[in-house]
Amino acid sequence: MSYLVITGPTACGKTTRAVDIARELSGEIISADSRQIYRGMDIGTGKDLDEYGGVPYHLIDICDAGYKYNLYEFLRDEKIARDQISSRGNQPILCGGTGLYVESVLKGLQLPEVPANTNLRNSLEGKTLEELTAILSGMKSLHNTTDVDTAKRAIRAIEIAVYYSEHPDEALQATPHPLTDAVVIGIDIDRDSRRQRITSRLETRLEAGMIKEVELLMEQGVSADDLIYYGLEYKYLTLYITGRMSYTEMKNSLETAIHQFAKRQMTWFRGMERRGFTIQWLPWDMPRREFNDRVIALLNKSR
Repeated sequence: MSYLVITGPTACGKTTRAVDIARELSGEIISADSRQIYRGMDIGTGKDLDEYGGVPYHLIDICDAGYKYNLYEFLRDEKIARDQISSRGNQPILCGGTGLYVESVLKGLQLPEVPANTNLRNSLEGKTLEELTAILSGMKSLHNTTDVDTAKRAIRAIEIAVYYSEHPDEALQATPHPLTDAVVIGIDIDRDSRRQRITSRLETRLEAGMIKEVELLMEQGVSADDLIYYGLEYKYLTLYITGRMSYTEMKNSLETAIHQFAKRQMTWFRGMERRGFTIQWLPWDMPRREFNDRVIALLNKSR
């Protein structure tokens, strides 16, 4: 059975499409969203669980907020979920916009577990993000670790690179085994529509209680630093709640950051195509029946 992947930039409507095709194909959805795994981070990550109806989903709400879930864990959990779905005779559907997760799955990447290195972390503590990025750029990491928008993430990336350099035998596990039976659908949305949907969605989420959601997480013991680590909504709302930004500054900065994030996502997907991955781009506003028929035809062709 071919593996169906539905991806694209934020606000393009991936979940709606994945749920719709899952209903038609007896499918189960595996999330490829690096933040939807956390419990209590619902509005800010756009889980929209009501939208799934009776469609089974995986890798959503599997960790407490504050935990640092990593690529190794995702690849392990994704493979388990995919094998279980296939064993039931159902269609596995990977859906999400975290490019690193999607590409790593398609590569068939397998990573050794990298433990914490307390001494290394202590030695890097206090360095600026720019200094950490410079250190990382001078090292050869065996998997793509571009997500260094906070110091904590950069330290973790350095930690992984050091571990690989010190354990070359284990690092050989990272040799990829590309999937040959995946059908990758990209939801293609024009820039203006994407920007309009991002702006509208942000307003809706703020009205739905996104600030209260972050306040509740902090009341439950999730630190401000951990929330900032998760980026975008959680970063800027935490800065507002802790008094480091005004509401207007927070909202404007967050909206800009989401637009920039969507642009980086598209850069990643275009990079995937240059690296040899075939993405079938279908219009975001394509009629439902036409979209599903096209996806089914591509799946049948790949068999």
